[in-house]
Amino acid sequence: MPLDRRAATRLRSQGARGFALMIARMKAVRFTARSVPFVFALITIAAYGLMLPLTGFYWDDWPFAWIARFLGPSEFIPAFRGFRPFLGPIFFLTTSLLPADPILWQTFALLVRFLAGLAAWSTLDQIWPRGRRLTLSASLLFLLFPGYSQHWVAFTHINQEWVSLIAYLLSFGLSVRAIRDPRISLATSAAALLLQCVALLPTEYFIGLELLRVFFFWAVFSETVDGWGARLRAGLKAWWPYMLVWLINAGWLAYYYGSGLYVSYDLTTATGVPAPREFILVFGDALVKAGIYVWLQVLPLVSGSLSTPTGMATIAMIGMAFLLLVFYLTRWDEQSAHTPTKQSRGRALHTRGDRGANVNYARAALLTGAIGILLGRIPSFAAGLPLTLQSSFDRLTIPMMLGASLFVAGLFELLIPRLRARMILLAAVLGLGVGQQFFNANIFRRDWQRQQEIYWQFAWRMPSLKPGTAILTQQMPLDYETDLAMTAAVNWMFAADVEPPDLPYAVVYTEKRLGGDALPELEPGIPMELPLRTMKFKGSTSQAIVVYVPASGCLRVFDPAFDDAETYSRFPESLTAAIPLSDPSRILTHAISQDLPTPPFSRAPVGGWCYLYEKAELSRQVRDWENIVDLHTQAMDEGLSPSDPFEWLPFIEAEALTGDIPWAVRITRRTLQDEPRLEPGLCALWKRVHLTAPQGSPVPSPDMLAEIGCDG
Repeated sequence: MPLDRRAATRLRSQGARGFALMIARMKAVRFTARSVPFVFALITIAAYGLMLPLTGFYWDDWPFAWIARFLGPSEFIPAFRGFRPFLGPIFFLTTSLLPADPILWQTFALLVRFLAGLAAWSTLDQIWPRGRRLTLSASLLFLLFPGYSQHWVAFTHINQEWVSLIAYLLSFGLSVRAIRDPRISLATSAAALLLQCVALLPTEYFIGLELLRVFFFWAVFSETVDGWGARLRAGLKAWWPYMLVWLINAGWLAYYYGSGLYVSYDLTTATGVPAPREFILVFGDALVKAGIYVWLQVLPLVSGSLSTPTGMATIAMIGMAFLLLVFYLTRWDEQSAHTPTKQSRGRALHTRGDRGANVNYARAALLTGAIGILLGRIPSFAAGLPLTLQSSFDRLTIPMMLGASLFVAGLFELLIPRLRARMILLAAVLGLGVGQQFFNANIFRRDWQRQQEIYWQFAWRMPSLKPGTAILTQQMPLDYETDLAMTAAVNWMFAADVEPPDLPYAVVYTEKRLGGDALPELEPGIPMELPLRTMKFKGSTSQAIVVYVPASGCLRVFDPAFDDAETYSRFPESLTAAIPLSDPSRILTHAISQDLPTPPFSRAPVGGWCYLYEKAELSRQVRDWENIVDLHTQAMDEGLSPSDPFEWLPFIEAEALTGDIPWAVRITRRTLQDEPRLEPGLCALWKRVHLTAPQGSPVPSPDMLAEIGCDG
């Protein structure tokens, strides 16, 4: 026994020494600037990549992907001629290299986000080479900036904004490098000017950012030039070639927008010079939202869903990111970033002189960042667009990202003098950024899943459609799709070939398009026109089907023959007023059902209630009641039932017409208890049963009909 105790004591002692040695080694770990790309890659994957296989196309991704697949990359040149003529070549280049596959574009977006973070780091490192902890902080904030939630709208925003933003970041960095190294000044300046053109010409988003270059030049000349006036003169002298390009672009935009060539979206543009009070309010709103609130917004968002899998996973992501970032940031060796050799890693990172220099850098970053937020807000303010977070409008924060990141990094440096405390707070804020983007990824994941469910329900209910069919509906229960996006998807599903400029099919949202060319009025025989870039759908309200997709339930095709106007009479008028226009005969019911093309669509779900329901509705359209009964039997065998009581209608009618009156009456009563709005539809159904039941078959008595609320 004594030997066993001594052995156990030795083992515990060895374990304690091993643990202490491990802690000591962890404390001795130092990260140099060489670690930055690796760490940026890990953060990018954690924030944006974990849901990547489960995300797809959103918003304008669908029309752009459809153009690339069916019309070819060269079609983007005329497609953008009336919108942003210099944007077409970017789409042409990227779509020539990358097919219209959602996974490939999401992977490309991940790479682009990583490269943008590196570009920001490289640029800021050129501007403040002696303040690399500050520039690392700003670059990490830029990489995770949570005010922009549209990362997963990859096809659209890579081409429309991110290529230009990366070009601008690199242009800033190269122009500063040209000042610092006169030996390569000419070639580097030429490259910076070329990248400036790539940044400015395709989009007006970044026109305000050019003035940041003056502040960056000021920061560079402050190292060697004394006096504000001398620095300003030196900065303006270096800036004049870039100013010339900027003014030429501004003149071009003024001409283009005023020439009548510009045919983009109808916007309420600001007129005249805004009043000082209005300007202060707009700028203050942008500063608070982009500079402060965006880093905290995940807290109220996740607080309402703490018990859900997404909420718990988001909290876990925040915690893990915080711990890993604390470990990294508190061990990042700024001195080795300056001079990797002959530096003692054990000495303090901030002497008093270093602290004074860093305070100056922080003040410059804070001021430049605040001005950058203002300059980034000017284009959208001039266009009359709101700055609304967690919406499609938060894409307007893209030109504010660099300024907002500098603002926060400078603010932390000034307010928190202790290095370790500052790095811990930075890690906490960055952890919230990781959590915010992970939370956003799950929103897009759920939207893509719901999209695929709806598209497969289209395919099950409509084996094929007659060309020239308009699909009228309310806003779909989707967060990131318009009717134009669904128009592209439906044409991808039903039209293997197209003949420009004729678009075979269109999806039209009634509550948004009513009164315009796409849907002048809800009367038969009215011409309809819906443009999709260079293509145009031309149809008629007499060649339409009306569909409805509830938030929780399956797609329905309205059929006036089954009294759907009465069945759905208690729904919004924007939906019910269109039901008389629905002509289900435009669905080719005997066509051979085909699988949707993959990509972009997912593989067909295996079974499920909605599959059986859509097949039952298709059978009801051709009055195949026996097949509906078989589908009902299959559903019962598989334990399936609807989440929306309206979906019992075809099965109640089929069972009633084929003789199982007791079951049909029992389900009718139960359905009325669950959904009182169904009373008009169920009464209309039983009236049809009375009129169409085969002679001699059992029918409910008038007393039974009165019992369930119908007058017989």
